[in-house]
Amino acid sequence: MSGRKQKDSEAPRTGRARRVSELLPDAGRASFRKFGFVQHAIVSRWAEIVGVRYAGVSAPESIRFPQGKRANGTLTLTVAGAHAPMMQHVLPEIVERVNRFFGYPAVEKVAIRQGVVIKATPKPARPELQPVPVELGDSLRAVGDPELRAVLESLARGIATSETIPVIGRVK
Repeated sequence: MSGRKQKDSEAPRTGRARRVSELLPDAGRASFRKFGFVQHAIVSRWAEIVGVRYAGVSAPESIRFPQGKRANGTLTLTVAGAHAPMMQHVLPEIVERVNRFFGYPAVEKVAIRQGVVIKATPKPARPELQPVPVELGDSLRAVGDPELRAVLESLARGIATSETIPVIGRVK
């Protein structure tokens, strides 16, 4: 028995080494919360939420909620100079789209800040990947989430172009 007492609030240690992939979501989550984002997907999927036209001239900066609540917050947008008047006219539509994305009334107001909008450049597709085989493509069309569909298509391409049998894990 150990000489030290374990606090009631602490979870028992398992002694298991954690993967970096397990730690990174926590680090990212903490930094996004610090800057006002509860869910980082709003940043990465902004073009999907508001459309390419509005995403080209705006970017979400933060969401601030009332003390102790996670609803009826204020979304701060950075908008490219002359586009601010246009964006003011479509604010009700943006609020509705963001709330639809979250699934609850997360945003009540939008504050506009004029500034430089940094556009994310999409990565070019790797040329060695071939199109998804037809028999795999039909089953992937039913997947509703575009990010999940893209990951599954990438996995299918990798398996289809592989010359060896994929090894998922090793058993000793």
